[in-house]
This record gives sequence, structure tokens and C-alpha cells, in this order.
Amino acid sequence: MTSPDSSGTGASDSDDWSDRRRDAASEHAAHMARAKEAETEQAQVVLEGFVAAARQQGLPTVELKARAHNGRSLYRTGLRGWYLRRSGNLAVDEAGNFYVMSTPTSLTARLRGVTLVPSDPPLIVGVGGRDGESMPLTELTAQRLSTDETWER
Repeated sequence: MTSPDSSGTGASDSDDWSDRRRDAASEHAAHMARAKEAETEQAQVVLEGFVAAARQQGLPTVELKARAHNGRSLYRTGLRGWYLRRSGNLAVDEAGNFYVMSTPTSLTARLRGVTLVPSDPPLIVGVGGRDGESMPLTELTAQRLSTDETWER
């Protein structure tokens, strides 16, 4: 008497299904990565346009400072640029790099400052946040250009 698996059909079907699911998951991940890359490229064009417009209109740059996660301390970053929000939580440096201006609390950082790594810019800023906090990057940069305030911290 043979078991269903020994005929080769049961195990083979299961293996085929697993292979198809793994391939589908890999293809989905690759598709998501391509979409993210395309979004980043489009958003980077928006930021480059913002930097050019800010310079043309004479909007002064400021020393960008990062706020500690606890919300109480500000740390030097060595970067110059423009805050995109009055709260100072998002910024663009003079080279058009996008930064989330938040960092862990650190005594060393109070003395030496912090080194921030640029983030991939999103086309819609604040997705997943509280109601009313998400906004297209084009609208956010246009709002920022509409004021001459420096928003120094």
C-alpha cells in the first residue's frame, strides 16, 4: 500500500504551491521597492525645485537643529537649510536632502552635536499621522515659500 505522498502528487503540489507563493511574495516586494524608488525620485525633483526657488526668492538658510525624542533638547547638526514646518520637525538642507529632525537623547550629542542621515523624501508628508497632518510635498514646499520667516530654533 502506498501513501498519498509516496505517489509524488501530494508533496509535489505542496512544494509547487510554496514555490509560487514565495515567487509572488518576491515579486510583490520588488514591485513595492520600484514604486518607492519612483516616489523618491519624484519627491527629490520637488525638493530641488524648492531649493532653487528659495534661493531665487532670497529665503535665508538657518542652522538646522534636531530635537531630541523627549522633545526637550535641541542638538546642533552642522547642516544649513530650511525647515519645512514651523515645528522644525522636517527640513531640507542646501543640497536638497530631506531630513526628519529628530534624534535620541544623548549627553554626548549635547556637547558634540549629532550627525543626521538624509531620509528618502515622500510625495505625501505625514502619511499615517494624525488627521490633518498629511500633506502633499508640493503643497508643503509652496506654503514654506509663501512666507519670508526663517523659523530659526
